[in-house]
Amino acid sequence: MFDILTLNAISDKIYTVFDSSYSVSSDSPSPDAILVRSFKMDDYTIGDNLLAVGRAGAGVNNIPIPRMSERGIAVFNTPGANANAVKELVICALLIASRDILGGVNWANTLDTDVAKAVEKGKKQFGGVEISGKTLGVIGLGAIGRKVALAAHALGMKIAGYDPYLGAAARAELESADAEIFASYEEVFAVSDYITLHVPLNADTREMVNEKTIASMKDGAVIINMARGELADVSAVKAALVSGKLGKYVVDFPTESTVNVPGIIAVPHLGASTEEAEDNCAVMAAKEIKDYLENGNVTNSVNFPALSKEREYLDRFTVVGNAGTGVDLELDKILSGSAYSMKYAERGSLCYAIVDIDGDICSGDDSILDKLSDMDNVISVRLLNA
Repeated sequence: MFDILTLNAISDKIYTVFDSSYSVSSDSPSPDAILVRSFKMDDYTIGDNLLAVGRAGAGVNNIPIPRMSERGIAVFNTPGANANAVKELVICALLIASRDILGGVNWANTLDTDVAKAVEKGKKQFGGVEISGKTLGVIGLGAIGRKVALAAHALGMKIAGYDPYLGAAARAELESADAEIFASYEEVFAVSDYITLHVPLNADTREMVNEKTIASMKDGAVIINMARGELADVSAVKAALVSGKLGKYVVDFPTESTVNVPGIIAVPHLGASTEEAEDNCAVMAAKEIKDYLENGNVTNSVNFPALSKEREYLDRFTVVGNAGTGVDLELDKILSGSAYSMKYAERGSLCYAIVDIDGDICSGDDSILDKLSDMDNVISVRLLNA
């Protein structure tokens, strides 16, 4: 039986994936896998049994990836599972940033007498502009970014996009919507009336919205940040709002520096907060963990190479090791006298192998398992017999 620890409330839909061979609880002392949403795991004590962490969402900033990799623990996320929910919130942000809907609603709620007359007299102060015909810059054209681009195009917007990892099929999909793809995000900033960010937080993207890049934008540009708060230098954003260089900043990650600030619309982290998105993320993470625990297959890992294998023999084992150290060649040597098939791949600092073998690898004084475990640069070996 596998023990699954939940560090946050997770949708009950996971029980459509985990059967009676799984025990799921919020207090397992020695889990085989962890399901997590927003819980910060930096100080979490990693037990000897832990094999995998599944993030029910796309971002993994709350998971200490280097520590997990050092221990040979696979970390999974669920890209695209919440894409529609985030897309809808971005479209909402476009509208509330263009027309002072929130200000109008708050004002209307202060009226108590002769309301209809007061509305007709005072509504002009909440006027705005239409998004149709304007240019939306989409930075990051993954599952969410593409959905946003296509939805905005359907509303009459022109699309300018940037993504250094854009594949041919995704490019063709966007170009069918007349999207113009640029070679840098700075070029997109310069031509856009609205800018929406859909990139991970890393050294290259941290504070990509800053004093210099804001200066290159159109006067009155609107920035929508539903990805990560740290993508923008808030002090630079505030200064640009005061000067009028920026029209609005909509952010889904409120902090003390972004609430109650004129020109900033702080949304309380609602991007993936729909019933459908939470269900989709939970189910996707559960499926990834189950396939890894039972079959060793890796899908949507952020630290392991993508690797899947159909079973060819009854017995299976997996090997996690240090990349670039010849682990695959050593495996071939050790297994040379056996009937086996192997898939092997490397990613970053890790290498990973899935091996099916015809025969018992545990028997004998100098068993194959002993040889595997004694290999240099091997982090872990795991048996997955059918």
